[in-house]
Amino acid sequence: MVHGQGGFKFQNWAKTYGSSPELYFQPTSVEEIREILDMARQRDKRVKVVGGGHSPSDIACTDDFMIQMGKMNRVLKVDKEKQQVTVEGGIFLSDLNVELSKHGLALANLGAVSEVAAAGVIGTGTHNTGINHGILPTQVVALTLLTASGEILECSESINADIFQAARLHLGCLGVVLTVTFQCVPQFHLHEVAFPSTLTEVLDHLEDHLKRSQYFRFLWFPHSENVSVIYQDPTNKPPSSSASWLWDYAVGYYLLEFLLWISTFVPSLVRWINRFFFWLLFNSRVENIAISYKIFNYECRFKQHVQDWAIPIEKTKEALLELKAALENNPKMVAHYPVEVRFARGDEIWLSPCFQRDSCYMNIIMYRPYGKNVPRLNYWLTYEGIMKKYGGRPHWAKAHSCTRKDFEKMYPAFPKFCSVREKLDPTGMFLNSYLEKVFY
Repeated sequence: MVHGQGGFKFQNWAKTYGSSPELYFQPTSVEEIREILDMARQRDKRVKVVGGGHSPSDIACTDDFMIQMGKMNRVLKVDKEKQQVTVEGGIFLSDLNVELSKHGLALANLGAVSEVAAAGVIGTGTHNTGINHGILPTQVVALTLLTASGEILECSESINADIFQAARLHLGCLGVVLTVTFQCVPQFHLHEVAFPSTLTEVLDHLEDHLKRSQYFRFLWFPHSENVSVIYQDPTNKPPSSSASWLWDYAVGYYLLEFLLWISTFVPSLVRWINRFFFWLLFNSRVENIAISYKIFNYECRFKQHVQDWAIPIEKTKEALLELKAALENNPKMVAHYPVEVRFARGDEIWLSPCFQRDSCYMNIIMYRPYGKNVPRLNYWLTYEGIMKKYGGRPHWAKAHSCTRKDFEKMYPAFPKFCSVREKLDPTGMFLNSYLEKVFY
């Protein structure tokens, strides 16, 4: 008999959202999950599955039953010939990366954070950068899904193909993802080069940068022209690191947090902070070489609020210049650094922000120094307005104010996804308040 814990308080990583589920479960088998779903059906409760809890929104929150998949975290099969790995949905990518490297394999692309569960990463459409690389769900070749009725569905391009295109980015509303099969590549090292530039230069030569580096992104420092360009490319050179505790932590974290806290009383300081820290930390060429996942991952030290929308890649320049102009024309509106700009290849996944178009992701951020909230509403709404104007689609894991009406316009396949969802979960067992805004 499976037991749920009462009185558990769930909080996401950034401590920006939380909930108090009536019962909190950590199942160890499919049978136990079935029992939980049976109990939910009998008591008319909803169920939310959670992984690493990293989503900076309320997508994982519920007041009913919460299932944390951390104990279902095994590597089930490594197929060296096909270079594929099958894992349980609860495995953290940080563990999977290490396991894959033992077999001489790697994931071709990873997001910035690896303390996230495989099923959650695909469920929210996690991405990194590289115009020849899709978002993380494009690396999924098969998965198994436990539906509200207790049925297990195998899904791939050839079996349950419709459900597969929905479930590769599932929002946690189709069922419980039990296993995921990823297409891997041979293990590789990356050479990362970061160097200073200007916004004008990068936007005027965007095509060149995209061709020059396989994983290209850039950081723009609002209230200035300053940009840090980051190239990451496969290499055979031996590992080397330019990390230093003094600069990375003492200056890049402790001093920055203190100054951002002071700026909550004197907002005009933010402009100076952005310029000062660019000069201090980003004004010279820096190189690092390591195994791929160590370069893809970087430590998010700050609790933060973020928004991240994908727009058609050809709108990158216009949208970014409009955001810059909005900040210049409104001196009261402040923006922390950086605005991170990344790129991804178009795909055929129904609810992918890159559905049928190569995209530019523009990620904005407001830190919470010592947990203090900084006014951001004005900046948030300005940014959302610009993103919508250029045909943007929000990152599913991150907070946004869109509703079903917006999604129907943004996603040609939205009706198809809805009909699959209604078929697999007719009573809405896997919904919560975040998902109600999406579907109703």
